[in-house]
Amino acid sequence: MTDNIVYIGIGTNKGEKLENINAAISLIVRIPSTGLLSQSSIYETKPYGYLEQGNFLNLAIKIKTGLAIKSLLKELQSIEQKLGRIKTIKWGPRIIDLDILFYNDEIISEEEIKIPHPGIAERDFVLVPLKEIEPDFIHPALNEKIADICNAVLQKQIICKIEYTNHNS
Repeated sequence: MTDNIVYIGIGTNKGEKLENINAAISLIVRIPSTGLLSQSSIYETKPYGYLEQGNFLNLAIKIKTGLAIKSLLKELQSIEQKLGRIKTIKWGPRIIDLDILFYNDEIISEEEIKIPHPGIAERDFVLVPLKEIEPDFIHPALNEKIADICNAVLQKQIICKIEYTNHNS
């Protein structure tokens, strides 16, 4: 079994946001044949798309997993449900959002999953955490380094980096 390298974006703007993040990460690392390789800082960010809601906390993690992409997607959706996510309006408030940003350097375009995650290049709340953990990763569809894409993004959602230490790890 080969290890797949996967980058996941994590966001939350409801409830106890730091607890939501910690719970999500602890459930992700419990997925069979999955381990955490690195984690970015946590950033407070303005809402994207639907603006009439509270600020988010966003970060990115890098994992290795033996799971195929669709199995991993099902696991992440199960974690979102377990933590209480209810899908309402597009880009609306959520207790947790787990997005597969990259899966190795693959490009996948199917109805239920698109990899790389669409919109990465316009979202600093995704790019800045990614740049922190893997600045030289090449976006497989754009063939550009994350650091270079991040420097070019115009729309700024990030408000500040959160000073936080997870005492559970």
